[in-house]
Amino acid sequence: MQSAMSIQVDLRGLLDSWPYDPENSVRKARGADGRQILQVRQPLGIEQYELDGRPDGQRPHGRESALDYYMERLVRARAEGEAASFVLDGDECVELFNEGTLYYFRYLHLFEVKDWQRTVRDTARNIQLFDFVKRHAVREEDRQNLEKWRPYILRMNAIARAMLQLEAQNYGAAVDIVQEAIRKIEVLPEVDDDTFKYERYRSLGTLRELVAEVEKNRPLTETERLEQKLRQAVAAQDFERAAQLRDRIRELKTRMKAEG
Repeated sequence: MQSAMSIQVDLRGLLDSWPYDPENSVRKARGADGRQILQVRQPLGIEQYELDGRPDGQRPHGRESALDYYMERLVRARAEGEAASFVLDGDECVELFNEGTLYYFRYLHLFEVKDWQRTVRDTARNIQLFDFVKRHAVREEDRQNLEKWRPYILRMNAIARAMLQLEAQNYGAAVDIVQEAIRKIEVLPEVDDDTFKYERYRSLGTLRELVAEVEKNRPLTETERLEQKLRQAVAAQDFERAAQLRDRIRELKTRMKAEG
């Protein structure tokens, strides 16, 4: 067996071909077999993630992920009438926590390259992990371990989903998504943890700012444009013009209601 010192592998050429730049440190590339991968340039190396499946490409317990494996175990327990006895012990929770961290790092980088669809997928997957552990971990400390991060992951999931809607110019849908996330975070059970309190505060602030930004910059509908002109006419005491605008707004709303 060769010793570690005798193996001649020098990554200098690879690293020199992609100098470290914190403003441009994530890229999508092609693997040797043509599959698309995600690479992250660090100051002293390069990380590589699978874009689909488990981020490290491993298949724990012969499944795509450890979470899939344990969820399948729960399904079997239910089929056998033993769902009430299904629990996750400490070691199993650690396995799930470690796996969740892999998905966390990947969705951070996916967010950076604006791959919103995969960011939604990975954040939704980790929300499922949070719920699964909270419901089935045998130890209270494990059940609560991830809850301090719930405001943050709800925020990331909502922003990614909203960005998909904004790209499709569905401004109202984007605002609805963000406002729904705000409501979810506001009613989360209190966790006596500084991280939870900070993430809840930061997440609510970020989401409210996003709503304000979308509302400020989105194009006005025809009704909104007419209502804006109506306010201007009233302010200028141009009451004849204001009456005409009110009639047009009334007609437009009646037509929209009939079509809807």
